[in-house]
Amino acid sequence: MLTKIAFETILERALMGYDLSPEEGVVLLQQTEPEAIAAIRTTSDTLRHTQAGDTVTYIINRNINFTNICEQHCSFCAFRRDDGDADAYWLDSAQILEKATDAVKRGATEICMQGGLNPQALINGKSLPYYLKVVETIKQEFPQIHLHAFSPQEVQFIARLDGLEYAEVITALRDAGVGSMPGTAAEVLDDEVRRILCPEKIDTATWLEIVSTAHKLGLHTTSTMLSGHIETHEQQIGHLEKLRSLQKTAINRGYPARITEFILLPFVGQEAPKSLRRRVGRDQPVLSDALLLGAVARIYLGNWIPNHQQSWVKLGLAGATEALVWGCNDIGGTLMEEHITTMAGALGGTCMEVETLQTAIASLGRPYQQRDTLYQKLIPIFYEAALNKASRIKS
Repeated sequence: MLTKIAFETILERALMGYDLSPEEGVVLLQQTEPEAIAAIRTTSDTLRHTQAGDTVTYIINRNINFTNICEQHCSFCAFRRDDGDADAYWLDSAQILEKATDAVKRGATEICMQGGLNPQALINGKSLPYYLKVVETIKQEFPQIHLHAFSPQEVQFIARLDGLEYAEVITALRDAGVGSMPGTAAEVLDDEVRRILCPEKIDTATWLEIVSTAHKLGLHTTSTMLSGHIETHEQQIGHLEKLRSLQKTAINRGYPARITEFILLPFVGQEAPKSLRRRVGRDQPVLSDALLLGAVARIYLGNWIPNHQQSWVKLGLAGATEALVWGCNDIGGTLMEEHITTMAGALGGTCMEVETLQTAIASLGRPYQQRDTLYQKLIPIFYEAALNKASRIKS
């Protein structure tokens, strides 16, 4: 462990704009003294102000998890079902369009689509045409909606079934109307962890390859980390280092797209198998751990990925609001429905009204603003409204 002077030097260097080394990142995560943790929080919040400003953003969006039938058996997943299970489902085109229509009526600018890996999701024996049909079902009716869809795992699944290159799948989805790719299925980008947590999922190198290919082909992505289960501090920082390197590659090589945000996803294990629950030792996230990791993520990534978010579904709205003073500048989306995390036992809910998000932000005395998927401003900043709400709340 570095000395107190060295610890303070790490934070000073971060405030001067230097990137942390992996060793320095681990040192920050190892801190347990209240004064040290407070210093990390303050540094992260200061960097948030410098890198992303004081305005807290949110998006009006809807999740559509189009099937829970999945060929894989990730140890933490309570969402997946086998075909034939009583509660297995697979939405048809009419059901998907009904959900999309409802989203647009409620002001959504984004639809996020992800689902289980269903081997029966084929048209004429091929997987890609099925996914293209899903995209076209929405885009033909609502060409203005941004479709944030299909993780690197789904891209690999389609490519494997159809014998295609990743670039061919991504290009086809992009040309059909997919606007960006969710950086999910990342869990922790460490194959030792993945062998235990999700042994059937793509390995670290494949996840990185697919995301980098998306950037090269002009498809922006997000990035995530599923944290707080069996991973070590070193593995957490290793994950952040891989994301930072990925973003540097996109920027330095002049790719037309890059990572738009980092989202920390604290582990919810209430419905996980007993063996994993025993190993983790808790059913719900530890807020203090999530806040510290989120703060260190801002310090580690912020020069390259300035937009940071924590999940209100996993932490609850109060926890996600608290994260806004630990380095986050975005509170997420309305979602309208959420199945994957909720079925795992999360207590945060499945839908958030815009006014509820605005009130949470205003309680901190911070302005709020609606954004689109790529962090473009959609409406004027409501400084006066935010401050008026904050005054009412505090009084």
